[in-house]
Amino acid sequence: MQAALQTRTGRRTAGPAARRSRTALAAGLLTAVLALSGCGAAGDDGASSDRPALSAKRQDKADSAAGEGEADGKQAPAKSAEPKKPDPASATHVIRTAALSVQVKSASRAAASARTVAQDAGGLVADESTEQVDETHDSSHLVLRVPQDAYDRVLRELSGSGKLLSRTSTAKDVTDQVVDTDSRIATQRASVARVRKLMDRADRLADVVTLEGELSSRQAALESLLAQQASLKDRTGMATITLDLTEPETAAEDDDDEGPGFLDALSGGWDAFVTTLRWIAMVLGASAPFLAVAAVLLVLWRVLLRRRGRRAGAPPAGE
Repeated sequence: MQAALQTRTGRRTAGPAARRSRTALAAGLLTAVLALSGCGAAGDDGASSDRPALSAKRQDKADSAAGEGEADGKQAPAKSAEPKKPDPASATHVIRTAALSVQVKSASRAAASARTVAQDAGGLVADESTEQVDETHDSSHLVLRVPQDAYDRVLRELSGSGKLLSRTSTAKDVTDQVVDTDSRIATQRASVARVRKLMDRADRLADVVTLEGELSSRQAALESLLAQQASLKDRTGMATITLDLTEPETAAEDDDDEGPGFLDALSGGWDAFVTTLRWIAMVLGASAPFLAVAAVLLVLWRVLLRRRGRRAGAPPAGE
């Protein structure tokens, strides 16, 4: 009985103390939570202030890693690579043409040298023809295609191969035409793709036939645009140089200065003899009718004279 009473008394005395300890513990926990919240906010502020520096460091590390990857022959990640800006020079499309007329000592040798210059520059000979003007000198005509970056250098070398007689060059900017053609090709391809999707969904035969005709028409337009694009690419990528090579007429002038020789005199005399015979034949041909009439009259006159002599009784010639 006394032990139970002591137990109840201990519980009553321990209850307020436990309550106070729990209250103090809750207050401590609340203070700790508030303190931790303040530290987290301060840490966030500090982290936000240090973010640019960390981002810069990360960017530097990414750039260095990309540089090492390129040096090792490995491709850098797409995220760290910066987008390349378009080069203004590469966006310009120009058609360049030139025409040269050069006087050289030997047209065949100069033509061979021009072929070598064009081929060394990465070009080609599109057309070539050589003809003999007379017995003393020849002339050559070449059409060369060279890359745009070697156009000026090749033009200088060809101009210095001999005596420059004439030179003309033109440059035509076709950038707008190239851009317009590319845009029309993209639109036409999308149109062809739409028609093909409609053909896949079509069920009736009449719709299929109509769509096939439309697809054929749009495909032909697309092929025409692609051919135009290829032509523009060829003309803007390769410049055209037309080269005319001629030889001086010095050999004929030297022969004239030496004077005529024996063979020249013999040839001239024979020509004069033949010409004289021709003139005599012409004179005889022209006078033949008159001579024939004169001969007939002469014969008639002699016959008349003989008859008159016989009628007059002229003595014989012997008496």
